[in-house]
Amino acid sequence: MSTHKAGRDTTVLSDCLEVPGIGFIPVNAFVLHSEQPLVVDTGLGLPDRNFLETLGSVLDPVDVRWIWLTHPDRDHTGGLFDLLAAAPKARVVTTFIGAGIMSTERPLPLDRVFLVNPGQSLDVGDRTLKAFRPPLFDNPATVGFYDDRSRTCFSSDCFGAPMPSAELAVTDNVGDLAAEQLRDAQLLWATVDSPWIHAIDTDKYLATVQPLRTMDPEIVLSTHLPPAVGLAPRMIDTTTTAPAADPFVGPDQQALEQMLAGFEPAGSH
Repeated sequence: MSTHKAGRDTTVLSDCLEVPGIGFIPVNAFVLHSEQPLVVDTGLGLPDRNFLETLGSVLDPVDVRWIWLTHPDRDHTGGLFDLLAAAPKARVVTTFIGAGIMSTERPLPLDRVFLVNPGQSLDVGDRTLKAFRPPLFDNPATVGFYDDRSRTCFSSDCFGAPMPSAELAVTDNVGDLAAEQLRDAQLLWATVDSPWIHAIDTDKYLATVQPLRTMDPEIVLSTHLPPAVGLAPRMIDTTTTAPAADPFVGPDQQALEQMLAGFEPAGSH
């Protein structure tokens, strides 16, 4: 993992995963340097990732007061319990459904849970964070938030995009990618991560995009996208076209066998 700043108030803890045939998927967590420090998600759970060590290079974990879990998928919860142990004052911000999903693997201590639903707010001392449901998501517990003090939207999986290289996946500015390339990658991600987009009422879906326009964020921080500064209007426009994008069809068994054959070293037969 590596770290870099995104605006004045946020540090990105960036990582990525290569997905054959798709690209390099950014996997970010964030530290919001509010009066009551807040960590957004906790990275991958792979054994070679030391989330707590990376976080400690930015902030003493004991000072963390809030852990905003945008949803309980494993690429968002990797360092959660290590952080809870290291941050005795921290509470996990999630939903009733999110806490329930977590309980099927390792239950959260309920006295350290703080439930926030879309439309509600969280006071972190020097600012109030406004919770919302992003228009694109892959988990029913998903809740992002908007920090109007820094004009930053934390969008969870929404706006994600596979990058063509590991270097771009952990860059500090997704604007390094050509506009058309970013648009295509975001539409691909939308159809992979939110396949229901092709089976809903388009007008009702577009109504869920409108709150993002009202926010008018300067910075968008997605779990699966490098920081996006000044790109929100364009990226929001891209989300409105997702229902018309080609549905994603993943590799079948024949394609998997071809990929595996390509991994075999020469002379192994």
